[in-house]
Amino acid sequence: MNSFIGWIGGKKLLRKEIVKRFPEKFNRYIEVFGGAAWVLFSKEKLANMEVYNDVNGDLVNLFRCVKYHCGELQKELSFMLNSRELFYDFVSQYNTRGMTDIQKAARFFMLIKTSYGSDYRSYGCVKKDVNVMVKYLTEIQERLSRVVIENKDFQDLLKVYDKDDSLIYLDPPYYGTERYYQVQFSKEDHIRLFDCLKKVKGKFILSYNDCEFIRELYKDFNIDGVERNHNLVGKYKDKEHRYGELIIRNY
Repeated sequence: MNSFIGWIGGKKLLRKEIVKRFPEKFNRYIEVFGGAAWVLFSKEKLANMEVYNDVNGDLVNLFRCVKYHCGELQKELSFMLNSRELFYDFVSQYNTRGMTDIQKAARFFMLIKTSYGSDYRSYGCVKKDVNVMVKYLTEIQERLSRVVIENKDFQDLLKVYDKDDSLIYLDPPYYGTERYYQVQFSKEDHIRLFDCLKKVKGKFILSYNDCEFIRELYKDFNIDGVERNHNLVGKYKDKEHRYGELIIRNY
């Protein structure tokens, strides 16, 4: 199934390459930088235990509301329209003091769905059927019903969930592009992530942009270079615009 949202750095175009490299057997699946969870949603079930995590509290609140309060969220969304005026109302409202989690989640959802490139900052001027989007949340709720949803730093998360039978998928902010993300990720964080992954008990698969710094950092692991279309290829005159990425594994 597809994710119910877009997200900066989302893996819609790369998830087949990632999933085909999964090991044959694992008992728990941990998605550390969850985002739109395109890899998680690629199958009806990936493991007996599944964990979705993201450090972005607004995103995690949206996922939790879909899982636990889907009907109430759909009701809140039923009064909303795709329009420029409302979009900027939602920008100013969704973090307003006194908003309930459901009210915040509904506005954040509309910002993601109607913004340019899912950046939830600028209106996208794209036709969206709100009713179709809202109905699809019922299927997402069913998929999330058996998924643990966390809001932790990656290091804290792995201390809790990393086991010998784990498959850990990581899609951190890409090196040199951190400014596009709401939550900052420094060069020190990239190194801290590397140090953490050297010590994990389970298997990990990591996606990154293809650059010299990352290739050198992970040179002792299995590295596959792949290419995909740019996420915004429709905006380019050159339809063959390609983007290099790395898939890194410890198995």
